[in-house]
This record gives sequence, structure tokens and C-alpha cells, in this order.
Amino acid sequence: MKLKRSERLIDMTQRLLDNPHTLISLTTFTALYQSAKSSISEDIAIIKKTFEKQGVGIIRTVPGAAGGVIFVPKIKREQALAAAEKLKEQMNDASRLLPGGYIYLSDLLAKPDVLHDLGKMIASAYEDKKIDAVMTVATKGVPIAQTVANYLNVPFVIVRRDSKITEGSTVSINYVSGSSSRVEKNGIIKTYISQWIKRINRRRLLEKPAVQSTVCVALSKSLIQQQLGAVVFL
Repeated sequence: MKLKRSERLIDMTQRLLDNPHTLISLTTFTALYQSAKSSISEDIAIIKKTFEKQGVGIIRTVPGAAGGVIFVPKIKREQALAAAEKLKEQMNDASRLLPGGYIYLSDLLAKPDVLHDLGKMIASAYEDKKIDAVMTVATKGVPIAQTVANYLNVPFVIVRRDSKITEGSTVSINYVSGSSSRVEKNGIIKTYISQWIKRINRRRLLEKPAVQSTVCVALSKSLIQQQLGAVVFL
């Protein structure tokens, strides 16, 4: 489809935002917009400058015939500090203190703006890492983990104490809880593990033979240590 430059810029921007950490070739853009590579390169330069100025993220260029551009969500330090300060003020409200020393957070974890800031801050910390999945223990970590997974564009995994029949077979791990000193059990769906292995194998085929990926998935204090790929645990 042939678009005006202003229309093309808007559409390219949206495609990059919808596909973070994904290589998009210049050929894809030229075929999509029926424009020359030189025009596409100029458009990308404009978007890159704007993204960095506004704190949206960075655009990396991959050279070569199979190269292209990759959008990496990233928050500016001053934006992160402002968001953290705002969240701290909300959490310091005395009415949030619950019996047992707990803090009520459910309403905050339901706010899109809070999840947006937290997710982007955590994802920014892993911008240079090759992450295969984001894992969390049910249930409070689910909203944040899902947001982080969206920014990293990787699968999102929930570790449950009690497996659900609708999720199929699971791999269970027994461990000593750090808070109760009792033996607890958590389960990971086998399908997720298979997906991780496939994802890692595909990635390693594209990398140099010397490049290896070591994983440490922490369920409590380093309970699982396997070659499953890089997993962010929240």
C-alpha cells in the first residue's frame, strides 16, 4: 500500500511499538509501503530520534542483507525516578497498612499507569539480555510479570502451588519456604518447558557455536538450575 510520508511514519511507529525486541527487515517495510530503502531509512531515523528524546525506547540497527531494525522499550532515568517517587507516596499512605505488617497493593496493581511504569522499568533492566520467559508465582506477581513479558515480547509463565486440570501435566518442585520454614510445592506446566527449549534451540542456531546460554530459575533460593534459557523471575 502506498502511503503519504506522514501516514507511513505513524504506521511504522505503531508496528515497532507492537513488536518490541523483534527484528524487522528494511525489505519488509519497503514491500509494505512500496517505498525506496533510502526513504524508509530516513523515516526510521526520525522515529529513532523521537523515541529517544521522549523516552519511549531505542531503535537498534542490524547491518547486513538479513538486517533491519529492532525496537527496545526503555525508560529514561528521570522518568523512572519520578514514577518510583509517585508510587512510594501512594504506598506510604497509613491506611494501606494491614495486620501482620503487610501493605495493601491490589488497587495499585490494577492501575494501567502503574503497571506501565513498573513493567517498563523492569524490562529496561534486561534490555541487553536474551530473555526466554518471564515467570512469576501466583497471584500478586501476575499483572507485573505479564506487563514485563509484553515489553520483552516473550512468553509469560505462572508457577502455581496447586496445578489446574485445565493446564495439563506439570513439573513439581518441593522446597523449604523462607518465610514459613515448611516444605512447599510449586508446579510449572510441561508445555512451557518444551516451548522454552524450542525457543532456545532456534536462537542458538542463529548464534555462533561458542555462544552459550545458562539459566538459573529461582523459585525460592536457587531451586532449579537447568539449561532452559534466560528467565526473568518476578
